[in-house]
Amino acid sequence: MQKKVLLATAAILVTVVLWGISFISIKVAVREVPPLTMALIRFAIATTILLIVIRRLEPAAKLEKGDFPKMLLAGCLGITIYFSFENTGVKLTTASSASLITSIIPIIAMLMDALIFKTRISPDKWLGVIVAMLGSYLVITANGQLSFSSSSFQGNLLMVGAMLSWIFYTILNKSFRQKYSGLFLTTYQTLLGTMMLIPLSFLEYQQWQIFSWQALGNIFFLAVCCSAVCYFLYIYALNILDVAVTTLYLNLVPVVGVISGYFILQETILPIQLLGGAIIITGILVVNARERRTVLQT
Repeated sequence: MQKKVLLATAAILVTVVLWGISFISIKVAVREVPPLTMALIRFAIATTILLIVIRRLEPAAKLEKGDFPKMLLAGCLGITIYFSFENTGVKLTTASSASLITSIIPIIAMLMDALIFKTRISPDKWLGVIVAMLGSYLVITANGQLSFSSSSFQGNLLMVGAMLSWIFYTILNKSFRQKYSGLFLTTYQTLLGTMMLIPLSFLEYQQWQIFSWQALGNIFFLAVCCSAVCYFLYIYALNILDVAVTTLYLNLVPVVGVISGYFILQETILPIQLLGGAIIITGILVVNARERRTVLQT
């Protein structure tokens, strides 16, 4: 059992590192490849891999006709909208800022859960939300001031939009968990989301050009490692480790993103943004305090 826990821990750590570095690959690729086109190429590759895998592991799995509209919406939210916003956002802002903004997902998820499912938020969690939102403001505005004309601010807002899309995608998937496997959901939602990217990519046809091997290599890295491999590693870790434990590890993604952005792309991140990131993580730790105590006691 101890060996399984160690392997699961290694799997989630590899996932965290690859997802953190993914912002660097996106930033490099969108310098040459338009954001929507890049998303289409990435997920066309990932879809091909997933379809091959699911035919081997779950050959009898089928989608019920009545679930198609919701599955299509999930693919639109989790693939089409999310990655259209994320790729465009990373193009306009820095990879470091984009990765920091992903850290607000747990906070947004909790608020949406309270609004939609009427889940009660305790006073200590409200404190965590307020603290995290303060940190988010500092990260998104970069200098503590709103500048709607700034491309970096627009990129940061697009990243927030991507996070909102992901939260709605996650909530929608709750209704599927008892009917379909995680592999099935990922495969078919990726397939449907990729199909919807096809017409959108034609909006960028004037920007199409022959791109370098460097850009292609980064797209393959995103498709194979960050989309296909990381999914399997994450599911493997999730089956062995507690959900609360894996969530805590995922909070390291923005840390990896900031460090890799600094060393690989020589990006400059303002001290106020580092402070904001630290405040966000503090808020998340406050929100998850009870869950962490439960995990440590078991």
